[in-house]
Amino acid sequence: MRTELTGDTPILSTHALTGGYGDFQALFGIDFHILPGEVVSLIGANGAGKSTFLKSVFGLLPVAREMVRYQGAPVGGTPAHRMVSQGVAMVPEGRRLFLGMTVEENMRVAIDNARLAEGQGEWTRDRLFDLFPILREKRRQPVEDLSGGQQQMVAISRALLCQPKVLLCDEISLGLAPKVIREIYAVVPEISAAGTAIVLVEQDVTLAREASNRLYCMLEGRITLTGASNDISRDDIAAAYFGASHAVV
Repeated sequence: MRTELTGDTPILSTHALTGGYGDFQALFGIDFHILPGEVVSLIGANGAGKSTFLKSVFGLLPVAREMVRYQGAPVGGTPAHRMVSQGVAMVPEGRRLFLGMTVEENMRVAIDNARLAEGQGEWTRDRLFDLFPILREKRRQPVEDLSGGQQQMVAISRALLCQPKVLLCDEISLGLAPKVIREIYAVVPEISAAGTAIVLVEQDVTLAREASNRLYCMLEGRITLTGASNDISRDDIAAAYFGASHAVV
């Protein structure tokens, strides 16, 4: 289920974005935008440049200032902690939780660094415990004692407690069982309904289409296809994903 979009001005966009690692260029002229409350999937095979794109947007890799705009203002190269304070949060690949700390202590770190105090924004611990009931039960357990799916729920909760207007999600289904993936993706509509725009980096084409309003496909650092998720054929996605005609299952 997808939420209705609000507004027609992008909250986040990139403009001929290039970037990479030192002398290695991984992105070539990426034009991208997302509206408030929209869910946009970014698909592509391993090495297509999806994670590099998110890191470039989030300030983890250097890019020219005009290449990234947030709420209409150029923000390219803004450090990640300042992006968080402005309203952009990220669920990184691999979760990157604070080991040796409990579920609630990991949440507390986000609350202490959020752009709004808890209770002044959309997301509170109680609301997230309603969203992910298992975390209420395990709130005082160290995160390393949780399953991979439960750790991913903590990572998403931690990002939401930063009260983001844009949430960047990097491979949140990676390595998880299908049942757990369904549970995690089931909360996407509620997050977007609260007004948070969501960028989902995803390899699973079916998941990406079902969860999003629009999608972009990347291949070798370039956008090869974009459009409404419901309107793009699987054959078109296959050609854009692989650079040739292949079946997508």
